[in-house]
Amino acid sequence: MVNDINIRNRRASFDYEFLEEYTAGIVLTGTEIKSIRAGKASLVDSYCYFHRRELWVKGMNISEYKLGTYYNHEEKRERKLLLTHKELVKLERKVKESGLTIVPVKVFLNEKGYAKMRIALAKGKKEYDKRETLKLKDAQKDMDRAMKR
Repeated sequence: MVNDINIRNRRASFDYEFLEEYTAGIVLTGTEIKSIRAGKASLVDSYCYFHRRELWVKGMNISEYKLGTYYNHEEKRERKLLLTHKELVKLERKVKESGLTIVPVKVFLNEKGYAKMRIALAKGKKEYDKRETLKLKDAQKDMDRAMKR
């Protein structure tokens, strides 16, 4: 079964420079997985933080499942992310020491049908870095257009 669910946080690549990327599992309840399979999720304004040595994602919006009854889930609740202990310790140390942040990049379904989140250890870009990114994207578009002709 091939899953084409690919929910991305496009703003994150514009605002942050990704240093390392990890794939984490997401703890979901009830109808949340059905909404994700329908593509009804958003990573806009979401971020990750540590609480009691566990990694959580806040601000992720998973819309209510339209066929759900009163068992439907809360849309903007905080969700726990699952990583190995070694990865959690490494991320927590880097976030505390060097002032980096962890941003959700993408939500997808793996080959077994489980929802996974791609997270990145990131450093915020300065204004001139953002302008440079826009210049590179424009140049790439121009080259692509020239190749098509």
